[in-house]
Amino acid sequence: MALSEFQLIEKYFHWPESHAEDVTLGIGDDAAVLSIKPGHKLVVTVDSSLGDVHFPAHAAASDIGYRCLAVNLSDLAAMGAQPRWFTLALSLPESDESWLAEFSHGLGELARAYDCALVGGDTTRGPLSVTIQAHGLVAQNQYLCRRTARPGDLIYVSGSIGDAAAGLQVFQHTPQQELNSDQQYLIQRYLRPSPRVSLGSALYGIANSCIDISDGLLADLNHIVTTSCCGADIDSAALPLSAALSHQYSQDAQLKYALHGGDDYELCFTAAADNASKVQELSDSLEIALHCIGHITEETGIRCRHGDGPTFAMKAQGYQHF
Repeated sequence: MALSEFQLIEKYFHWPESHAEDVTLGIGDDAAVLSIKPGHKLVVTVDSSLGDVHFPAHAAASDIGYRCLAVNLSDLAAMGAQPRWFTLALSLPESDESWLAEFSHGLGELARAYDCALVGGDTTRGPLSVTIQAHGLVAQNQYLCRRTARPGDLIYVSGSIGDAAAGLQVFQHTPQQELNSDQQYLIQRYLRPSPRVSLGSALYGIANSCIDISDGLLADLNHIVTTSCCGADIDSAALPLSAALSHQYSQDAQLKYALHGGDDYELCFTAAADNASKVQELSDSLEIALHCIGHITEETGIRCRHGDGPTFAMKAQGYQHF
């Protein structure tokens, strides 16, 4: 017999060992009661992920659980916040216990890694959909945002970009038994992104603006320059590309994935040129590669060049829902 809603929650999502000490009441009541540390602000984000829209519905349930939480933690990272709690609204076509066990495992794996407690939510029957609302804390007013880039700022990107979009294409079109090691790496970059929480938390006082790369580098950088009333010049030759992406695709395809692909959940941030040495020190201490790819300009719009080549305007294309 299928589990009831409350049996499902109790069996797969009641993780008493994950309850943070600042959770007065978590799962089991009509709402959670949480304690915010004195001198801190609450940062809240929410994302809905739909099967076969935001992730392949036939992906491993553990990867779906992991990925759906990771994209929310990435939003907190872009604000410089430390994850503390999250809620989960889960819509399922049916109560499949093996799927739920895997989903709960992947979700819990990442939640425990960041000491982020599941404190409530909802389950219902319907098309596969995962909605997570994540809560984080920042010291009083020490948050990052998009609208404060300044002309002359250098533009940085963490890690490598383009991998996830390429990985999704591989996942959708290459049989599992035919995958090589580079293709497996790209798929993992899509299914299990690494939220740059430690980086985001360390950027306050160094970065002037920040965003996570979810819809594509150009689309997300455009959010920064539009809200900051400025523009950007970037060098496509400076884009950080992984060896796996370079081995698998032509230069044109690499640039397409890096500029427009999205889903990498790396951080794109701007910092004054005077802070370049601090950015490098941060890169060394966190062991996260931080690459300068251009600079912020007074002239609006985004322009691109490749090395010493000519400069041309770029349309900020990326993923759009509508």
